[in-house]
Amino acid sequence: MHVPDGFINAPVSVATGALAAAAVAVSLRGARRELAGTGQGGGAGAERTAPLAGLVAAFIFAVQMLNFPVAAGTSGHLLGGALAAILVGPYTGVLCVSVVLLMQGVLFADGGLTALGVNITDMAIVTTVVAYGLFRVLVKVLPRSRRSLTVASFVSALVSVPAAAVAFTALYALGGTADVPLGKVFTAMVGVHLLIGIGEAAITALTVGAVIAVRPDLVHGARGLTAPLELRTSPLTAADAAPAAAATPVPAPAATAPRRSVRRVWLAGLAAALVCAGGLSYYASASPDGLEKVAHDQGIDAKARDHAAKDSPLADYSVKDITDPRLSGGLAGVIGVGATLAVGTGVFVVLRRRRNAADGRPADTSATAERV
Repeated sequence: MHVPDGFINAPVSVATGALAAAAVAVSLRGARRELAGTGQGGGAGAERTAPLAGLVAAFIFAVQMLNFPVAAGTSGHLLGGALAAILVGPYTGVLCVSVVLLMQGVLFADGGLTALGVNITDMAIVTTVVAYGLFRVLVKVLPRSRRSLTVASFVSALVSVPAAAVAFTALYALGGTADVPLGKVFTAMVGVHLLIGIGEAAITALTVGAVIAVRPDLVHGARGLTAPLELRTSPLTAADAAPAAAATPVPAPAATAPRRSVRRVWLAGLAAALVCAGGLSYYASASPDGLEKVAHDQGIDAKARDHAAKDSPLADYSVKDITDPRLSGGLAGVIGVGATLAVGTGVFVVLRRRRNAADGRPADTSATAERV
């Protein structure tokens, strides 16, 4: 659903750019709390998600390269807002998807540069807000279990994609550059993205379910799923204590809570991202995605302008001057994963250190505790 330059006029593009900038600024502030493990629902589990935030951005970049067929002549790909919000929190999720969109636009000429505000508004903000809001509602009404979290992930991701299609239609109604009946745009966009939403939901639920199965403490949306560690006094060591007091559970001090390394999860996630971008992407569907198909069928693409980065050595997800398509695409994917991981991790490390400094904690406290 990457909107190219020319689909939306300048005033609306500027307005969405301002909205995106404001949302990113708010998300930077909120992500500092999420990554530092402070605020509502914070704690050690929240701190352990910090090293994974950059990886989530890289993983979303990689899986977005895997277009899957959804109908005759149409494909879809992951948007990632729901996945990011559930794994690392809504504020951090907005930043993750925004980093992906920035890398795609600057390095790979995917999604217009003047339309960057449109894309961040549609693919980062709308999907994350809708998905996470619905996810929290479902978590409250469903039984408290890992299966319920997976179901909530599936439903919220499914709804987030047509919600983004509706948002694009609204933006097109305000600033569309082609003379196309709005009803046709709405019907076509929502119809095809309902199908794409099924693929989004499956990818999100499988990924969230896999992480919950091995490390629920690393999933922002699963916070509180596992009971806190408790210590019980033994009658053998407190013989003269009251019987009732001997059986009273005592919360374990925070300092004695066991800390587990996230290294294995991080390496597994990185390996999965590299396999997706560097190998499986070669087998992705070559059909146009939902927006490209609708734009072509409705004549909207006649207004598209050449991308400012069309001469980038990585344009169209291939490495310039490498003729083998498998090698060229795979190498471009690996470079993209590395660049997104580096930029994303850099942003999140700086945010976490600033929060620690504001709280008067040593800058490396959480990094040491996480044993990355």
